[in-house]
Amino acid sequence: MANTIQVDVVSAEEQIYSGPAEFVALPGEAGELGIYPKHTPLITRIKPGAVRIRVPGQTEEEFVFVAGGILEVQPRTVTVMADTAIRGKDLDEAKANQVKKMAEEAMTNRESDVDYAIAQAELAIAVAQLAAIQKLRKKH
Repeated sequence: MANTIQVDVVSAEEQIYSGPAEFVALPGEAGELGIYPKHTPLITRIKPGAVRIRVPGQTEEEFVFVAGGILEVQPRTVTVMADTAIRGKDLDEAKANQVKKMAEEAMTNRESDVDYAIAQAELAIAVAQLAAIQKLRKKH
């Protein structure tokens, strides 16, 4: 296991994943990030989307949806501190579609700029969650 990196994915509620990885990919603020062991130190914000973790000895990647947060990379560790994190197997497509529909309606029937901004953020998360579900389906 000499060529692995320790990965921790946490949310405010719980630790979602902790273990070794050969590779981690996630949605950075400026685009998709790929992290291998001995990566240059980095701290950046992450966007809503899928965190893919290639675990040594497993054919299937671990898959976690994050609704934004902070990424810290050190040469031997990767820490994802997510606003909200959901294991791939726990994603609910019907619920994501419902949130998307409600956010679209709120944007159409807005009463203030604050309502519009909240609806816009909820819509972005729902769309990212649905995209993550589609990615997960393609892998299975």
